[in-house]
Amino acid sequence: MNSNFSRRDFVKASAVVAGGLSVTSLPFQSAANSSVDDTIKVALVGCGGRGTGAAFQALSVKENVKLVAMADAFRDRIDYAYKNLTTEKENSKRQSVKSRVDVPEERKFVGFDGYKQAIALADVVILTTPPGFRPIHFEEAVRQGKHVFMEKPVATDAPGIRRVLAAAEESKKKNLKVVVGLQRHYQKSYLETYKKVIDEGAIGDIVAARCYWNNDGVWVKEREAGQTEMAYQMRNWYYFNWLCGDHINEQHIHNIDVINWFKGGYPVDAVAMGGRQIRTDKKFGEIYDHHAVEFKYADGMVLASYCRHQPGTVSDVSEHLVGTKGRATEGKIFDLKGNSIWRHRGEGDKDPYQVEHDVLFDSIVNNKPINDAERGAYSTLTAIMGRMASYSGKRVKWEEALNSNIDLMPEKFTWDTLPKTLPDKDGWYQIAMPGKTKAV
Repeated sequence: MNSNFSRRDFVKASAVVAGGLSVTSLPFQSAANSSVDDTIKVALVGCGGRGTGAAFQALSVKENVKLVAMADAFRDRIDYAYKNLTTEKENSKRQSVKSRVDVPEERKFVGFDGYKQAIALADVVILTTPPGFRPIHFEEAVRQGKHVFMEKPVATDAPGIRRVLAAAEESKKKNLKVVVGLQRHYQKSYLETYKKVIDEGAIGDIVAARCYWNNDGVWVKEREAGQTEMAYQMRNWYYFNWLCGDHINEQHIHNIDVINWFKGGYPVDAVAMGGRQIRTDKKFGEIYDHHAVEFKYADGMVLASYCRHQPGTVSDVSEHLVGTKGRATEGKIFDLKGNSIWRHRGEGDKDPYQVEHDVLFDSIVNNKPINDAERGAYSTLTAIMGRMASYSGKRVKWEEALNSNIDLMPEKFTWDTLPKTLPDKDGWYQIAMPGKTKAV
């Protein structure tokens, strides 16, 4: 690094980048030079449980980082995150990050537009709101020339995917570092399995795959008296497609992404079925409680993809590959007769949620190339294509999914704005009906 490059120089360089020009590096000053402020300023946009966890991880890296701004649509979410980040808990496995939090009241931004102000104050932005907002926030972070950690999925509809892809291209031109929270790419057991399967060919050619996210489901927020429809849907965001994209997109994307990664590509089409069998109450909004999708890849390989939110059923969150010489799952490889031929031992494994932040900040300080945005967008599109096929009962092709003009997002964002999905007079939301619901 340039030992004469100060934080003031960095801010100037960032301003040049934000103005649309590219620079070859955005170095930070080494901590060895105490005369220069080498602090990397972080903003948290989206202060729920995942956002709080991501902030903990960002503030736990070895580089000199400080949380300087927070933004959320709801004030109580900011208070929740701030309290958790600044309270030293007994018997906690996490090291305290209290000393790295510097967010006075004037840098806590509440409301739909607060993200712009928070982003402006930072060098690195953590984007952890409900996924529907991700394209808007990522686009703004790139416009301002900021490095980004953003949670998966990165959108809930095709127009959002296209916005992310456009911003991803711009982020590359600006030499911005971007990590997407598909943390299996940073998990040692998966990385070693990838080396064995892909680099060393341990199972031969991959000819089939299956993956699962089957469990009981997640929280639900009851409607409160006096809530506007916008406020209710945002509090209960998991059950509305403009915010979540259904659980095939919000959770099962992890497993789908692993298959795309090992396959080295994305499906060409999908055919599916799904519905609401257990989770049928009006409080569960509009999403399904199960999906079963066949994704077909260009060489004809089929991925059998299953996700389910049904209490009292078998839990399974995993990915499986079948090859011409054997089969593999995370950290395990077997021959075609079922005999174990390799197993990841787990010595020295680190929390992949922490590793992805370690890698991001190391890449920023040492100007190493890293940008997950395009990959995150295409794996998100894979999940969205599966939802389209499940909801419609039609075969959906990749290009059809990518070019779909079905836009789930509201036209504007205020507490009185009516989302596009609304309940009837009895409080029930319209549920997708295969054979009738439009595919793309």
